[in-house]
Order: sequence, then C-alpha cells, then structure tokens
Amino acid sequence: MHRKTTAILTILFFCVLARPSLLPAAGREEAGSGAAARMADLVENGGFALRHRDRLVAGRDLDVPFVPASIVKIVTSLAALEILGPDFRFTTSFYLTADHDLIIQGHGDPLLTSEEVAGIMGRLHQAGVTGIRDIVLDDSLFQLDAMADGAGGTDNPYDAFNGGLVVNFNTINLTVADDGTVGSAEAQTPLLSLMEEIGAPLPPGTHRINITSGPEALADMTLRYVGELFGALAAREGIAGQGEIRRGTVPPGLTPVYRHRSSFSLSEVVGGLLRYSNNFMANQLFLACGARKYGHPATWDKGRRALAAFLAEELELAGRDILLVEGSGLSRRNRLTVAAMLRVLESFRPHARLLKPGEDEHDNRLLKSGTLEGVYSYAGYLRDHDRLDPLVVILNQKENRRDAVLERLENLHRRQSQ
Repeated sequence: MHRKTTAILTILFFCVLARPSLLPAAGREEAGSGAAARMADLVENGGFALRHRDRLVAGRDLDVPFVPASIVKIVTSLAALEILGPDFRFTTSFYLTADHDLIIQGHGDPLLTSEEVAGIMGRLHQAGVTGIRDIVLDDSLFQLDAMADGAGGTDNPYDAFNGGLVVNFNTINLTVADDGTVGSAEAQTPLLSLMEEIGAPLPPGTHRINITSGPEALADMTLRYVGELFGALAAREGIAGQGEIRRGTVPPGLTPVYRHRSSFSLSEVVGGLLRYSNNFMANQLFLACGARKYGHPATWDKGRRALAAFLAEELELAGRDILLVEGSGLSRRNRLTVAAMLRVLESFRPHARLLKPGEDEHDNRLLKSGTLEGVYSYAGYLRDHDRLDPLVVILNQKENRRDAVLERLENLHRRQSQ
C-alpha cells in the first residue's frame, strides 16, 4: 500500500450506535456440542463457528439469520474484488468547454482526497489549462434517493453521504482558535468558505465533521465542497478562475481533456476500508458493483441486486442465508447467518492479508469486528502455522461478550493445533 495511504486513512472511523432490534433467541447447537455448551453462559442470542483444517470444531445456530454489523464489509469487499477486479482503479473525467468552463464528472472514487485533487490540478496545468471560468460538477452517474439505510444523519464521519462526486469522504477537518478564528487542520487542504461557515458556531479545538448533516440538501452541500476544493487548489496551482460553482452534465460529443485514474488500486481501497472500517468507502464499492453489473446510474437497488447475484452465482448463498440492504453494516435490516459468513471467509482467504492484524506482531488473529448497540460480531481467521482457519461470532444481545467468546474459541483452536 502507498505510504501516503496511512496518512489519508487515519481520518476513517469505525462504527455506529443505533437503537437495538434483537432477533428471538435460538438454542440449537450445530457442532462441537461440548464447546458450544461451554459458551452457554456467554451467548444468550447469537451464533458462532470455528473451523480447523476444514473441520467444524465448534458451532452454534449456524443457520439462524442475525444482524451482523460491520463484518458485512468483508462480503462487500469480496464482491467488489470479484466484480470489479483487484487492479480496478476509479476514474474522474475532466472536460473543458469553448467558454473555458471546467466540467468534472465523478465516477464514485472513494479516495478523491485533497492530495489527489492537487495532483489533478497539476496535471491539468501541465496539459495547458491556465484559466477556467465556471466549475461545473456532474454527479449524474450516481442517483441516490436517500442516505445509506441505517445512517443517522449526524455530523459523525461514519454517517457521511455517498455520491458520484465526493471529496475527502464528505468530511472536513478544521480548527477553531480561542478568538473564534477558523482554520484548516490539514496542510493539504486550503481554508474554504464552507469551513468558515461550519466552524463559526463551534467551540475552540479541532473538529472533524461530516458536512452532510446540516440543513442544506445533501447533494448540494457535497457539490459545494467539491467545487470549493477544486477551485482553491486550482488557484494554488496557478490556474486563474473567478466563475461560479454549479451543477451540470457533460454535453454530448465533448472529449475529456484529462481522465484521472486513482492512485489506489481496488486492493488498496479494500485494505483501507477494512482496517479502518469506513462506511462511506464500503458503500461506494457497493454502489460501484451495481453500476458495473447493471450500468449507470448507480443506485442502491442495483447495488443490492449485484451483491445478491454474486452471492447466489458464486457462493450459492440465497436470501435466507444473507440479505444486504447496504454494504457497510450500518443497516439493521441486513441479515447474515454464521454458515454464510463461513462460506464468504473461505472465498476471501486469498485476500485475508487485507484484514487488520492483531496488536501484537505474534498475534494469530486476522479479524474484522462489527458493533451496533446490541450487536457484537467478529469474522476472520486464526493462524495455524501456514493455514488460516475461519472464525465467526455474531451476538444479538444486550451484553457484549464477544471477546470472551473469542478467547474460548482461541483456546480451543490452540489445543486443536498442538
């Protein structure tokens, strides 16, 4: 992964709290009844499984659908790697009209950051663009009628709005001085008028804020941010321009002056979204899968259909096994069985290195966690020498005991490996 990836992705966040909506408890033990019985004091409503060398050594309620939370990001990532390809790179297209309007057409790049925008403006300058009039923003390749199901509409970054043309994950990072002066908290991002407006009522300190939680229409706020950032970085590059920022579409027959391919391959995008559990990035991939399979514009419905088709055709998983309303795990309408997650992990094994390793370099875990209020999950692998054994824990209960369940499964795995 690029060295700058870590710096960019430190702004990504993990999970969301919401009201509980628990499923009825079910008590059927599927395998390894002794091990499952020893979990009875920990699992009130949930399921778990551990495979060791292709043999199920512990399991409970493998076929019961539970609310999974963020472990569905593994499912979304696997689908994206298969549908789009690990070397896929998002693009953003740039057009210049006879009146020197710069038209920017977004294709859903989830890593269109200030660093990327600065590089783009440098390439446009090298291509002979020395002045622009209006900045025209074309986000028509994504048509979303709502935020991701489960998003709370807060200013937390995990609730950021998805779209075809989005910069910096739809979040801003600003500082407010004791005298009320607002500044950018990032050297790579110039101070924008949007920052000054949002920062004016905030207390002194550093604030990272999802810009799409205010009273303005979500898409309008998103495009304003895009236009102001591109305009400011154009000026920094020496490209003159004093026109307006407005929405528009690419006229038929106009040829791009530059088509930008992201600095990051899909494998690198997936590595970032899994390690930092970024909801925005996961759903950008969810939507991109729908657009690849069913054509633009990208919609939530196409994303759902694309994931369902992939799971049915490639993994033989039906709606009774796994149902995804969105791709990040925010939605409480998502459903997943432990058995289905095991099958996903078997297919994801070649990409297991993209999961976050344990804190200790000798830790044998490669796990993704998931958390909503009343939902606590793990999915990933335990190492056995050169093998990776899949493990799943999904609890839909008030008390979070997933770490205790994980510890007992690890102890069992350790004994099996001796």
